[in-house]
Amino acid sequence: MNSSIVNIESWFIPIDIIITIFTTIAIGLTILCLCLILFDKTCHTIHMLLVANSCLTAFLFGCAMLSSFIIMLINDLERIYYPDSYCIFQAYISYATCAAFNYSFVLQALYRYILIIYPRVLFWQKRRTQILFVFSTWVLGFACPIMFLFNNGIVYNYDNQVCQLPLRFSFSVIYISFTVYGIPVIMIIFIYFKLLRYIQETSKNVASINVLSRARRELKMIRKIVILVSILIGVGFVYAIFIIMSFFDRLPKYHFRIAYVFGSSSFLLVIIILFHFTDPLKISLRKLINIQSNTIVPTVIFTNRKT
Repeated sequence: MNSSIVNIESWFIPIDIIITIFTTIAIGLTILCLCLILFDKTCHTIHMLLVANSCLTAFLFGCAMLSSFIIMLINDLERIYYPDSYCIFQAYISYATCAAFNYSFVLQALYRYILIIYPRVLFWQKRRTQILFVFSTWVLGFACPIMFLFNNGIVYNYDNQVCQLPLRFSFSVIYISFTVYGIPVIMIIFIYFKLLRYIQETSKNVASINVLSRARRELKMIRKIVILVSILIGVGFVYAIFIIMSFFDRLPKYHFRIAYVFGSSSFLLVIIILFHFTDPLKISLRKLINIQSNTIVPTVIFTNRKT
């Protein structure tokens, strides 16, 4: 194993600790959400199945990033750098799970859209169909970056202590940007505006009040998904700035470390908002808290008797 001394800035360790804490909290919240969905029968619906898929992909993505951050912290503490034996594969898992996480929101938006536009086509509303869609997004997510395992596209960045695609004007960077961020974001926004247009046209015609109110309710749910995606766009925006800067050779030396600060904080914020926007999860947590608070702990009272 090759190792050597690397220049360690004073802000490395605090930043490493912060991004590690943020990611750990996010992972803990995903575990909480998955447990609530698993053990509460009222959460065993198709919509909550898709939410569970988002939580599971977020959990795996968080674990992949957390392992990278821990290795980064250890290397900074020991003032050495070395490419870990699993570094490239770890980067691949990060790209794959990030893509699956983003596409999971596409599934949620698409399901809401189908409920309104095609309410009588029951095939699209079946659990098996949605499971097939979930499986397809997982295959797509893990297939998108797989070529980087074989073309040596992922390299170890010594200054940032991480394995990533080097940011420069290249097919690999443009490809991964569109497949992981661009395409799912465009699809969600497209679904949102399609449903918005449908509601506007329906409101002009003589239609059932129930249909219109239901469409508006589903639009509200998709709007929440758009808010989540907007936060993800914020993460991609930071990377986009660095990519553009790399075209002019003005990329900061520690660009990945800076991006990880925005990435970890945004990831935590997405998980918090996902929990806040999902009413069944909040109801399930309230029931769990009420059950624990209402539990009566029996006590034994001893009385002294004089004999």
